[in-house]
Amino acid sequence: MAITLNAADARATQPEPEGLKTPRKAAFASWIGSAVEYYDFFIYGTAAALVFGKIFFPSIDPKLATVAAFATFGVGYITRPIGAFFMGHVGDKFGRKKVLTFTLLLMGISTFLIGLLPTYNQVGMAAPIMLVILRLLQGLSAAGEQAGANSMTLEHAPAHRRAFYTSFTLSGTQMGFILATIVFLPISALPEDQLLSWGWRIPFFLSAIVVAVGFWVRRTLPETPAFKEEADAKETVKLPAAVLFRDHTPAVLRVIFGALVSVVSTIFGLFVLSYAVNTVHIPRATMLTLLVCSNVVALAAIPLWAILADRIGRRPVFIFGALGCAVLIWPTLWAISRGDLTLIFIFGLLTSGIVYSASNAIWPSLYGEMFDTRVRLSGMAIGTQIGFALGGFAPTISAAIMGEGPNGWMPVAALVTASCVIAAISILTARETYKVPMHELGKNARAFA
Repeated sequence: MAITLNAADARATQPEPEGLKTPRKAAFASWIGSAVEYYDFFIYGTAAALVFGKIFFPSIDPKLATVAAFATFGVGYITRPIGAFFMGHVGDKFGRKKVLTFTLLLMGISTFLIGLLPTYNQVGMAAPIMLVILRLLQGLSAAGEQAGANSMTLEHAPAHRRAFYTSFTLSGTQMGFILATIVFLPISALPEDQLLSWGWRIPFFLSAIVVAVGFWVRRTLPETPAFKEEADAKETVKLPAAVLFRDHTPAVLRVIFGALVSVVSTIFGLFVLSYAVNTVHIPRATMLTLLVCSNVVALAAIPLWAILADRIGRRPVFIFGALGCAVLIWPTLWAISRGDLTLIFIFGLLTSGIVYSASNAIWPSLYGEMFDTRVRLSGMAIGTQIGFALGGFAPTISAAIMGEGPNGWMPVAALVTASCVIAAISILTARETYKVPMHELGKNARAFA
């Protein structure tokens, strides 16, 4: 007679050695590391929306300059899939900690150097070329950061709270966005000539401080027990990517398409900022304040959605967030086109701060639980970074397809809706894993192809 274990029984049959896991320390290290990484990543996005078109592409039409500036943001996503293969290989073969140290330093150095770049008026085409190279290095770093941090936290977390603990990685991402935007608030108030000459460089120089803090926190974090067990048993694989695509291709595809929900983030953080400021002429400080407020709301919403996902499952929470954003993007962009600040804040906070957080909070556990320990970092990194690469060019595509007149935003809303619906359908086909013990995750992947 078959015996079915509930979540409590499964945990009881899998006792965790005392002192082996350090979930709080792992969660905090992931939180601060992600905050550092994405402070660096988001100050680039803010600068691309407000400054880079004018100082790196001043010789072309202003609309084309905006497209070009967004494209330099998007190229950072080109190297993400490449970095995902490399970082995934290192993380699954040699350990999560090595990847997290490397990604932190690479992002910090690349960001600091962007602050030192000469402008187009100083060195001509060499300026945007150097900008793109450093942006590519940022993309390499980001490829391994979230997957490494998520794997580290997931494998340290208690079995019944994996969504909650892994959500701290995304809370760190929100904090990075908040820090980046707060830093730009006083700088955006500078006179135009000072902003374009030296003011924009300050946030990039400040990255050196936050990188030093993140490195200090992460240096004492132990390797995860799940990886140590694999390494001690000599069960790590020589080519994680080969095993990944042999046994987990359907899961990788689900992650790729699920990650398209990130279009909401890139559209809201870049396109909306540029559209509101440059087309509707809403003050920069007003829109930056909205971005800060929405991310503060997300900081509170993310752990709450994660707690719910630990109770009812990953799929319903993710799908609610994706489909909710597919609908809410329409009134959000409509409110911006009208310049109605009250409605902009209401729909902006609801869309980006609350509903998007439902998907954003639990994808670390949802995606990570699709794979076994041998290929978890590779699966998460490769799947998410290909999906994020598609999402990363959404602002560029949006700037190109946006129409004229008060309803010019509608093609952009349609793009977001299509991306979110695809993400929801992809996750609808996935296995629910919130009650599956760690040692069984990904073991029967072929059965759920």
